Amino acid sequence: MKAKIPDGPTCTGASFQLALDATDVIGNWEWTAASDRARVDPFVALLFNVDPDEAELGLPLSAFIDSIHSEDRQRILTLIRQSALEGSSYLAEYRVGSVDGQTRWVLARGRFTCDSVGRPLSGRGILVDITRLRLSEEAFDEADAVFASPLDRLAELAIATRLTIDEMKDDELKRLADALLLGVGRRIAQQQVRDRRRGMN
Repeated sequence: MKAKIPDGPTCTGASFQLALDATDVIGNWEWTAASDRARVDPFVALLFNVDPDEAELGLPLSAFIDSIHSEDRQRILTLIRQSALEGSSYLAEYRVGSVDGQTRWVLARGRFTCDSVGRPLSGRGILVDITRLRLSEEAFDEADAVFASPLDRLAELAIATRLTIDEMKDDELKRLADALLLGVGRRIAQQQVRDRRRGMN
């Protein structure tokens, strides 16, 4: 089901617009292969124009894929499938149609896990809205090299840590891991800004 912008003190259309226009707004997602259910926070749900309540319970991955811009959809679907089959990580930028009717750019970082025979088990990651950054600077090609900076390694470890904590079912550690993921996501967004500014000089 497509989302509607909720009214009220917690999230008006204007406040959602302001939130999405921030360069360091971060969201989390997780996916379970057995049920093909992706669970996301309200920010990601509205960004992908799906109902936040349904997204909290879990929606098929296709519900989110459908919101990806038609020119980016096949590329991202292929990347996600490959990463899920390999149990590997991915980093990508692409466009989505959000609840406010706008096309927005997101930076997504995720990692998938597989069982002993190579079947996908789960995935988890972070997503950053980078629309203002993309609109204010010239578009650039998505990097397809191996990402090995300390920040990239930290993102990998943070996602892997969160996946491990899911198996432990420890709520306190889960909250701490989520806070770490949010912090890493903000640093990734800030790094993107710095890198692009250097590229313009």
